[in-house]
Amino acid sequence: MKKIVFAILLGSTSIWGWAQNVLDSASVKPSTHFTTTEIDYGAIPQNSNGERVFEFTNTDSKPLILTNVVASCGCTATEWPREPIKPGERGTITVRYNTSTIGTFRKSIRVFTNSNTEPVLLIIKGEVKPSNPESNQTKTKNS
Repeated sequence: MKKIVFAILLGSTSIWGWAQNVLDSASVKPSTHFTTTEIDYGAIPQNSNGERVFEFTNTDSKPLILTNVVASCGCTATEWPREPIKPGERGTITVRYNTSTIGTFRKSIRVFTNSNTEPVLLIIKGEVKPSNPESNQTKTKNS
């Protein structure tokens, strides 16, 4: 009987510890605050400037290190600070979308840091329109 009671107490203690860990992790605030996590380019001409900037602030009490920034495809290049961002300081991530391809786009950029277990997801979207629609229509008609 003592073994059963001991097993029940041990099991309930383990469950309580697990539940407390889940509650604690749910209350953790992200250490990085982005001004925006989505940039809409709108309609832009083909071969135009595809560079945009995401701004963020380190809201934690310890230095923030961006360990990796990964774009969803090769059509998007990124630049980010390699040095630690001190508490309260701001940083930027520059994104360059290749605007040579006509059509709509929606791309994601995942930002990995030393303080968040999950990456921050940034989105760019828009539509690249032909630079000179009349010349493209003429080419299509003559083809």
